[in-house]
Amino acid sequence: MPLLVNIDGTLCRPEEAVVSVLDRGFLYGDSVYEVIRTYKGKPFTLKEHLDRFERSAARLDIRLPDRDWLEKQIHSTIEAAGNDESYCRIIVTRGGGPITLDPTKSTGSLTVILVKEYEHFPDWMYAAGIKVHIPMIRRNPPAALDPAIKSGNYLNSILALLEARRAGFDDALMLDVLGRVTEATSANVFMYHQKKLYTPALRIGILEGVTRRLVIDLASRHGFEVEECDIFPEQFWTAREVMLTSTLKEVMPVVQIGDARVNTGKPGPMAKKLREIIQAYAHQQVNA
Repeated sequence: MPLLVNIDGTLCRPEEAVVSVLDRGFLYGDSVYEVIRTYKGKPFTLKEHLDRFERSAARLDIRLPDRDWLEKQIHSTIEAAGNDESYCRIIVTRGGGPITLDPTKSTGSLTVILVKEYEHFPDWMYAAGIKVHIPMIRRNPPAALDPAIKSGNYLNSILALLEARRAGFDDALMLDVLGRVTEATSANVFMYHQKKLYTPALRIGILEGVTRRLVIDLASRHGFEVEECDIFPEQFWTAREVMLTSTLKEVMPVVQIGDARVNTGKPGPMAKKLREIIQAYAHQQVNA
């Protein structure tokens, strides 16, 4: 099945799915979401994603459905889709109501779960690496719209990616208003330099990626030193490796930033090693 939709507990095909044009998720991006994937057909790091889901919803004062009910809906939708491996997107909007910015006028939240076959990134991306652009647009500062909230309002990242694609790059690496590296449009970033991994600190305003945390924890267990700190673009020019991490990408090597290549311009061994560690851990967890 190309795509299966679950709306408030009712399964349907995309052409049968109906969400009101008055829903605040549609009108204002007034929603929270999470994306998970499966390994061997089982949701990976579901607890961690739902924990973050709850934190995002609390920050926006959006009421989530009962967690046990939500987990059952996720599992049943994935099972009903019948894919070998699945991509699963969970969305909760503030709901419908009159056309007004006033969130207190909402009539109640709406839950949508989308499940489709997981599409692996092309092998060439891992073998050859990707090119990223540093766009003019800056990452939202936490005092405006905190990037730590995984909301349905993604225009900041969309505009950055649009700029990158028009310039011929695969992704954008966004800076904050002080010129510090934050994250890519839908991934966290790591730098490997002098036998140490570096990644931007949460305090500067980034999403706390589930895979980011996993990389930090697993790399430390395997004897690699990791530091969360401020990173500026010029530090990439002397780095041995740069990589992006996310639920869908796992660990993706970056070989060019703007017009400058990273080290030799070819993927290094650290990105490959970390991806192997993540995959081994994932298969261990789903087999437990």
